Amino acid sequence: MYNEVETVEPDGLVAANANLVKRIAFHLMNRLPPSVQAEDLIQAGMIGLLEAATHYDPSQGASFETYAGIRVRGAMLDEIRRSDWTPRSVHRKSREAAEVLRSIEQENGRDAKARDVASQLGIELKAYHTILTESSAAHVFSFDQPDESTGETMALPKSDEATPGEQVEYQSFREALALAIKNLPERESLVMSLYYDEDLNLREIGEILGVSESRVCQIHGQALNRLKVRLSEWTQR
Repeated sequence: MYNEVETVEPDGLVAANANLVKRIAFHLMNRLPPSVQAEDLIQAGMIGLLEAATHYDPSQGASFETYAGIRVRGAMLDEIRRSDWTPRSVHRKSREAAEVLRSIEQENGRDAKARDVASQLGIELKAYHTILTESSAAHVFSFDQPDESTGETMALPKSDEATPGEQVEYQSFREALALAIKNLPERESLVMSLYYDEDLNLREIGEILGVSESRVCQIHGQALNRLKVRLSEWTQR
């Protein structure tokens, strides 16, 4: 089987794995706003698949589907970044909320409550929940795939392109991130685990927790703001 994979030409790998692109595209659509079109993701993903087929080296040990899946998803996320569908006001409000959250936690030495942040911002709790919902929707990228145009996610080197020194830094960040998630308030930690580790969408997480999808979105947004604050030494590098 291994030798058979070695002999497959790039065009054959693309044809045999075209459905992989559609699966990844429609899975991502569960996390994206309606303004993002599946056709755009599929087109970008097919380019990623072609690049994966061209550069695939079976001697590295990974199956082609695993290798291609990473390249296809990365190509789709790049397309989303280029589209820049998130209004700048969303990023601005999210940063303001994160700064207030940081101030409260530093002053009180405890987890900041949503009502405390809203009070400090001088807005109603409902308005703060709207900020969290919009912030959550803006963060469709994983922490190790930063949006370099906005700086809204963690700007770390990609592991497959990093120098040895960067790889050590990358691993240190992953460990710091895992610890920070573990130390989140219980419900926020659970949402992050289900969303990023178990790859569930917000609706599925809501069914598990017995709350609405919008409530999960707010919890997710609050967790992201809290992580940005607690991992600021990494985001500022």
